Amino acid sequence: MNIIKCVDKAYEKLNFIELADAPVSALQGVSAKDAEVLNKAFHVKTIRDFGMLKFVKWAAAIATLAEQVESEEDKAKETLLDDALEMSFPSSDPISVNSGITRIEVAPEMVEASSDHQNSMAIEPPNKS
Repeated sequence: MNIIKCVDKAYEKLNFIELADAPVSALQGVSAKDAEVLNKAFHVKTIRDFGMLKFVKWAAAIATLAEQVESEEDKAKETLLDDALEMSFPSSDPISVNSGITRIEVAPEMVEASSDHQNSMAIEPPNKS
């Protein structure tokens, strides 16, 4: 963006710090009368005041975010995706390492290793003498 296209000719050579302190009427398209109205309504005197005005920030944020949403269909898809994620991963559930296990409701009973192991027949029972 060329800053020269944003300010009146008299302000083209100023640096950004000087421009920020310039009157709001230094912006191209903002007349002295417009600047007077801004001053009365919002106490805006400089470009800095105008840029820091919370309403200007809100409007810029809304406009920027609105550009990201392409259509009603995209909004609907995004809502469905958000809902699906919310149902799939409630914040109270731990993240599962194994995709087959998502929640353990009741801990399994302890299994005797000597009978449940793949080589259980190779294990000799302890001597009870």
